[in-house]
Amino acid sequence: MLPMHRIPASLQELDPERETVVICHHGIRSRQVALYLEHQGFSRVINLSGGVDAWARQVDPAMAIY
Repeated sequence: MLPMHRIPASLQELDPERETVVICHHGIRSRQVALYLEHQGFSRVINLSGGVDAWARQVDPAMAIY
């Protein structure tokens, strides 16, 4: 796991050919990171649409919502 603000400085640690999933609370900031990664040549980027909040509400109701 890598905090979003460290992505630009850590690109060399990431494999642009591997599937990369980006998440945040509501999926807005992570979408910006996903677009950034795609512009950097990452071909398998997935943004968790709706973020952790949507995941907790729709997929895993046992998960705490904050």
